Amino acid sequence: MSLITRRVVESVELGEGPHWDAETQSLYFVDIYGKAIHKYVPATKKHTKAVIGINHVSLIIPVQDQKNKFLISIGRDLNIVTWDGESETVSHMEKIYEIDNKPNTLNNRFNDGKCDALGRLWAGSMGAQPVPGHVELNKGSFISLESRGKAKTHLTKVGISNGLAWSLDNNYLYYIDSQKNTVDRYDFDLQKGIISNGESIFSLKKANLTGILDGMTIDTDGNLWIANFGGGRVLKVDPRSPQRLLNMIEMPAHQVTSVAFGGANLDQLFVTTAGLTTDGVAYPPPNNGATYVITGTEAKGLPGIRFKL
Repeated sequence: MSLITRRVVESVELGEGPHWDAETQSLYFVDIYGKAIHKYVPATKKHTKAVIGINHVSLIIPVQDQKNKFLISIGRDLNIVTWDGESETVSHMEKIYEIDNKPNTLNNRFNDGKCDALGRLWAGSMGAQPVPGHVELNKGSFISLESRGKAKTHLTKVGISNGLAWSLDNNYLYYIDSQKNTVDRYDFDLQKGIISNGESIFSLKKANLTGILDGMTIDTDGNLWIANFGGGRVLKVDPRSPQRLLNMIEMPAHQVTSVAFGGANLDQLFVTTAGLTTDGVAYPPPNNGATYVITGTEAKGLPGIRFKL
């Protein structure tokens, strides 16, 4: 591989949730602590954002067949917002679901989320983070949203619900709970929207690597690309062979949060990062917190699936 890594969007505090939208040829992502949604158009190099400002925003996914409509998370809530991609604020907001609404989980928030091939949202939560880098453990859950206000809970006592990807034949869901620091594979029934028979297929500890496993995507060869937060890397893993690490890409940022293939040919790997001060150690801009694009991976990905409301 002849890799080229370059910054395309300036630093934010906690960049996350990159989603490549083929229809608009745009990358959408969030700044969780900045409570904002972002849009970057590679063809014009234009970057815009809208500040939500209410609570942490951890995911943004365009809504299928509805112009300027997006599914976003705000704290423990999922909302449909209207945004023209240019304005500094959204013009309309409608709450459609609330997660973890029991007394001991009211300080939880949504984290990562993606849609399956049918446009059904899969997303999870995490406990409160009173100090950056220190999360209240075993308080999150992992759900799929079936319709407005109706969801299935698939996992409980989740630490930090994170990366998601589906096998190319949709027979498996790959899932990361960053507290466990493993990639787990579940049998997946697309039509019924259920998972079963979870097992670990990759452990960061067994690979003798530092940091935690974060966001994740899959390429057209069926290999996983995984953000290594606190390790400053993107990992390439073959999920069909347990513990098979194919490659590592070193990044200029220490806190690598998530990845998504995009671009006209879906052969550019976009990488979000964070610049959080953790345990007294600062990770300053411009490298930390920037969004990057990597070319030359010799891999192609799949466009993000829009949410079917």
